[in-house]
This record gives sequence, structure tokens and C-alpha cells, in this order.
Amino acid sequence: MTELRVVDVTEEQLDSVWRVRIRSFGPGGDRDEWKKNARAFIADRRILGVVDGDELIAAARIWPFEQWWNGRSVPMGGVAGVVVAPEYRGRGVGSLMMRGVLQRCVEKGYPLTALYPATTVLYRHLGYEFGGGQYKFSLQAADLRTLGGSGTAVRRATVEDVDRLLELATASNAAKRTSGPLIWPRTEILSWLEDEDTFAYVAEDGFVVYRWSDGDLVVDELVAGSETTARALWATVGSGSSIATTVQAYCAPFDPIHLLAEHEAQGDARIVRWMLRLVDAPAALAARGYPAGAVLDLDLRIDDPELPANSGDWHLSIADGSAQLTQAEPSDGALRLGPRGLAGLYAGTPVAALRGAGLISGAGAADAALDAVFGGQTPYMLDYF
Repeated sequence: MTELRVVDVTEEQLDSVWRVRIRSFGPGGDRDEWKKNARAFIADRRILGVVDGDELIAAARIWPFEQWWNGRSVPMGGVAGVVVAPEYRGRGVGSLMMRGVLQRCVEKGYPLTALYPATTVLYRHLGYEFGGGQYKFSLQAADLRTLGGSGTAVRRATVEDVDRLLELATASNAAKRTSGPLIWPRTEILSWLEDEDTFAYVAEDGFVVYRWSDGDLVVDELVAGSETTARALWATVGSGSSIATTVQAYCAPFDPIHLLAEHEAQGDARIVRWMLRLVDAPAALAARGYPAGAVLDLDLRIDDPELPANSGDWHLSIADGSAQLTQAEPSDGALRLGPRGLAGLYAGTPVAALRGAGLISGAGAADAALDAVFGGQTPYMLDYF
């Protein structure tokens, strides 16, 4: 190998990226459509590669997301399409690629980054840890059809509703203090509404987006601000029960549908776990939401070898639903943690579990307060990227 370098992928290199993708993920997808989408990443310097001389041997993309954390949205770089040519695997190319991704997230001002791992080994070495899951439940379509809500007006959504859907999702996530769901770029939401194979319906305080897949109906997202709207939207999906016996639904494990449907979701619920990392610890902690009335004052010592700006002695102060992380003098009583422990704490992983895994240490008297401040609803995503 010559000297390996991280570079911004150019349009001339997209064919090389595609070839590495095919070798990594197998055949599938529309090459021209993929290249069309990739050009938007090139324009915004959100697709990186590794080259050996003139040969592109690895690549990764960064989505410009926002992610909800306890009812507040935080900018997040969603890492996807991480591929390495087979003949270069096991040589540190993936780590080099991801270090370039982390630095680009710093440059782009993303306090957080998240991904769905093909392997946890690489990403844990770089400071990622599990943050939550994507849940898919199997429901009986006939159950949904009988939920009622006939008095609630429901109409087909069009591209003119894109901002309304964003407003409804924002209001719902803020009110319910959710953690994990994404805000996609507006252009992507428009493309979904333009897709003839995607069905979207909107009510005054909610909407549903669903589609067909292998004879089943699949709900990608359902937002409802009231019980009556939830019933009406789920019944709209269930109206297809004469054809589809099963509805696959991406939703939270505590979604009201689990209380509304007469029969329990089938036992084959699918969970795909995603990983989280803090890129800018002070910004990430300041942007996150916290329970009203929660108060915490605690010294931290963070050791982050990949992103040294996070390392050092800090003081964390949380009050009135907001947090501030400021540099401080060293303290013998500080909570000690690395990026994996910090990510787990941010995502609400119980402190006892983090201690049991050796991801945090010190400040034992603060465990209950930390759980109260960072705990809450289980983080979940609706989307795979």
C-alpha cells in the first residue's frame, strides 16, 4: 500500500464507490438513482473516501439529521454507507475512514453522531456505544380496522403538506419528550410524498405514512395528538385488511397502539440497535432536554482520545431543564468516563449497567441523581439509514 488518505469523494469517483458498495453489500438498488442522491452529499462535503494512491478503497456518507432527546432536537450526523474494499479489510482502513468522518462532523457542527453498526468492534474502538433501537411490531390488520375514529377527518397528504407534517412531528416529539426519533431533511420528506408507492394521510393533529411490502402493510410513522386521531389513522391503515392480514409497524415499544389494539403484537418483534457518540460534549449536553425539576451538580473527568477537545476536567450543572458543561479544576470525586460511557449516559443507560461494564467509575453517590436526570423513555428510531 502507498500512503492512505481520507479525501472528499468527487463525482468522478462515484463509480468506484458503487463498485465497493456492491462488493460490501451485494447487488441491488438503482445505480443511477444512487448516484443522483450521492451528488447532494458531494455538494455539501458529506461523503468521504479513503484512497490508496489514485484508487478509492473505502467510503462513508453523513446525513444532516436532527435527533430528539427528551423533547429537544439536537443536530446529529447520521453515518451511513460505510464500505471498505474486501482486499483492504483488517488493515485499519475502516478506522481511518471513521476518524475522517468524526472530524468532518466536528467541522459541520454536529454535537452528536449515530449509526447502525455492521460490526460493533470498529465503532466501539472509536467511542460509539448503543443508544437505542429501531422497533418493528407485527399487528393484526383486522384489529386496526375496528379501532374507530370515523368522526375524525382524514385526507390524503400531498407535497403541499410537507411543512405541516414537520410541524406535527415536532409538536408531538416535544410534548411527549421523546428520545431518538429523527428529523429528516425537508427535501427527503418531499421525495417520500412524491413517491406513488408511499401513502400518507393527514388529520388535524396527526398523520400516517405507510406502504406495501411483500403482501403486508408497513407503517413507517404515525403521529397522533389525541386518542381519536390515533384510532382514525390506524383504522385507515387497517382498512386494507381484506388484502393484508398483517401490518408491520415501526413505532416505540410504549406507543399507544399497544394499549388500543385488542390483540397483542406478535412475538416476533424485530429490534435493530443503533449506536451513539458525542462529538462536542458541551454542545450536546446543552442541547439535550432534561426532566423538569431535575437538579445536578457534578464534576466529570472525560478521556476521549479520538476527540481531545472533549477530554479534561469539567463541571456539569443541570437545572430548569437545561445543562451546562464548563471546564473545571481536577477533582478526586469526579465521575470518570470515556466516550462510550458518555454516550451511554446521554442515552439514559442505567448507571449501574455502565458501572458493571466498566464504562464509568467514581462519584458513586451520584448514581440516583444521574439516573433521574438522564433516564426516561426508551430511546428509539423509526428509520434505518
